[in-house]
Amino acid sequence: MTIKTRGMLVAALLGGAVAVPVSGQTPAPAPAQIAAVTPAPSPVFTGGDMFSISYASDPQVSPDGKRTAYVRMSADVMSDRYRPSIWLIDTATGRQEPLVAGNGAHRSPRWSPDGRRLAYVSTSEGPGAQLFVKWMDGGEAARITGLPDGPSDIAWSPDGRRIAYLMRVPGEGPSIGKAPPKPEGASWAEPLQVIDRLQYRNDGSGNVKPGFDQLFVVDADGGAPRRLTAGGFPLNGPLAWAGDSVLLSGNRAPDWESQPQESEILAVDVATGAVRELTRRKGPDGSPVASPDGRTIAYLGADDDGQAYNQTKIYLMNADGSGMRRVAAGLDRSINQVEWSGNQLLVGYEEKGHYRLARVSTAGAVTPMALDLASPAVGRPYTGGEFSVARDGTVAFTSGSASRPTDISVARGNSARRLTALNDLWLSGKRLGEVRTLDARAADGTPVPGWILLPAGYQKGQKVPTILEIHGGPYTSYGPYFSTDYQLFASAGYAVLFPNVRGSTGYGEAFADGIEKSYPTPNETDLMASVDAAVAAGFADPDNLFITGGSGGGLLTAWMTGHTNRFKAAAVQKPVINWTSQALVADGVGFFGRYWLGAEPWEQPEKYWQRSPLSLAGKVKTPTLVVVGGDDLRTPNAEAEQWYSALRVQGVPAMLVKVPGASHSLDGRPSQAAARASAITAWFDRYRTRK
Repeated sequence: MTIKTRGMLVAALLGGAVAVPVSGQTPAPAPAQIAAVTPAPSPVFTGGDMFSISYASDPQVSPDGKRTAYVRMSADVMSDRYRPSIWLIDTATGRQEPLVAGNGAHRSPRWSPDGRRLAYVSTSEGPGAQLFVKWMDGGEAARITGLPDGPSDIAWSPDGRRIAYLMRVPGEGPSIGKAPPKPEGASWAEPLQVIDRLQYRNDGSGNVKPGFDQLFVVDADGGAPRRLTAGGFPLNGPLAWAGDSVLLSGNRAPDWESQPQESEILAVDVATGAVRELTRRKGPDGSPVASPDGRTIAYLGADDDGQAYNQTKIYLMNADGSGMRRVAAGLDRSINQVEWSGNQLLVGYEEKGHYRLARVSTAGAVTPMALDLASPAVGRPYTGGEFSVARDGTVAFTSGSASRPTDISVARGNSARRLTALNDLWLSGKRLGEVRTLDARAADGTPVPGWILLPAGYQKGQKVPTILEIHGGPYTSYGPYFSTDYQLFASAGYAVLFPNVRGSTGYGEAFADGIEKSYPTPNETDLMASVDAAVAAGFADPDNLFITGGSGGGLLTAWMTGHTNRFKAAAVQKPVINWTSQALVADGVGFFGRYWLGAEPWEQPEKYWQRSPLSLAGKVKTPTLVVVGGDDLRTPNAEAEQWYSALRVQGVPAMLVKVPGASHSLDGRPSQAAARASAITAWFDRYRTRK
């Protein structure tokens, strides 16, 4: 990767290298002196390496299976951001070329049904995202919309004439009272902000703007779009076409705000704009996709029985909504994506720390495929993956491992081939930590699957300082995949232990339900069983144990330090500390209390307090670093601040770190992700016993 001189200086500083003078200052050293003043590249993973990473996402195979378009995320050292561009790969030869790159952000490539055009969303002509179409034969591209807001969930009509998309249509916000008349030329304060919605803000986007997403269609050759829907209720993608109708999901009930788990499959007639509800049951239904002949609709749904977690299942129905039936009822996994492949389905799901695909017949027969997908994210090793399928059955998917971020692979049958090697060259010069499987068993016999990342150069029998790192969710899972956090910890000499405790997904409904209405209590024994296993295996130094985690993992980190003094230091990241404030201040108002606690705070205040880490603050002795994103609305700043203040009041060593501008993910900017990991290792180093 070529970086300009000033960018090289920035990267060197972040990696701990020595800065050299820029042009116009002290003359550069003679060639013979360069070796003396220029440090050699670090053999281990450093913060500066965050800017060398590229990873692949959103693979879209062409209808004939011969080409795959995908989004490449590359770090820009000068803007400190990841920039998406669209690349094209020949699936036979592996040859690739940039398709849409340069200024702006480019995403969501989608092939026309005949494979001769590619639609995508881009900001190349300004800050606002617009819909573009590229003619693949000649290479010309044209902007076909001039929209006031960015389009999402684009989908081609079966005949290739039109493209459907969702876009927010502004609404008139609520008002009450008014200010007196303002004199001409006066400079007054902003007007009052008036809120009348239950769900009035979302993590990552801030306060909800007045209005709702509406469905539009536009001619693929350009022209004025047509709006098909109206009304004050939410509509959700992904979109799909079934004949002359567009399929999507939404909740049109008048009290939709009080039904956070409710949605139905809707069919919108393009000619008339008429909306039909194809499903009607209690629970979320979504992700509709029509069979090639348009006669059958597959979709995903879950039952709303008041539990915090329910696995998503596969359903089929006729195009008019009749004949609804569940298929593959014996597949005890939550389905994340469903696509048609000929006259059968291709589905994706988590499977014991991995992400798998299976072919499912309309009669419900399940045939797993020997493919291992990876999530297009680099911060922590969450399980996941993305894929698409061509008419001939060719599957394009994101693949990865513990030693590399995601690439693009293709498969025909069970034979897979990796097409890209985005990081192989520069990573070949790095000594990375090694991941090994390390399963455990809790005191009650519950299995606790997990892994441990050992520092580069680990020698058998060596006991090293070990960080227990706990995933969030809690209904998610980790797997043996690449993690920048973990590699930075390993470079500082730490092993990283990462188990999938009860509540983790990919192990069946019963395992996930193991924390139902009792979280976080059941996880105490699971986590300590994993730590004991790491010590017993001879990996972890029992005198140098540390603990961290984010979101649900942050809650568990705080919770564990209230039950044990076994850890030398802790880093509580973006936590839930007080369930009462979390239920009423976070961006999931109406959900957390009802589904996770089983009651609202005023109905069962004792339960809220007993399950809040804040109730244990008086027992904590562990030095604690508290980390939160400055714009986090999922676990708002007040949660982290309560924990920090409670510890400091008692004299427990504590420090509060806020990541400016960061939402709940914490990893929006590469430099901040590197600095956050550095802060955690520096905190642990303060309390680490050197031997």
